[in-house]
Amino acid sequence: MTEKNETQDRPRKRQERVGVVVSAKTPKTVVVQVVRLFQHTLYRKTIRRTNAFMAHDELGARNGDRVRIVESRPLSRRKRWRVAEIVERSAESVLEAKGA
Repeated sequence: MTEKNETQDRPRKRQERVGVVVSAKTPKTVVVQVVRLFQHTLYRKTIRRTNAFMAHDELGARNGDRVRIVESRPLSRRKRWRVAEIVERSAESVLEAKGA
């Protein structure tokens, strides 16, 4: 009974996803669309599925930006992810930043 479980000692690895920001209308929140590809088990056809995640954004991501999101504690009713980094800026947001 003195032995500790190894899973309790180390922190859990958080899930990561990479997707595109499809909506940045609300303050400090973005909607990220993540696309995943998989093969149908019987027909072997590649199928594309999309999921939309609401993520907390402190970095200022804009529409079209490619971002990496990571799991976090629940921040609101629908937000369970946060933006870890902006992988690639969209061409529109780069022009917007230069013009402003």
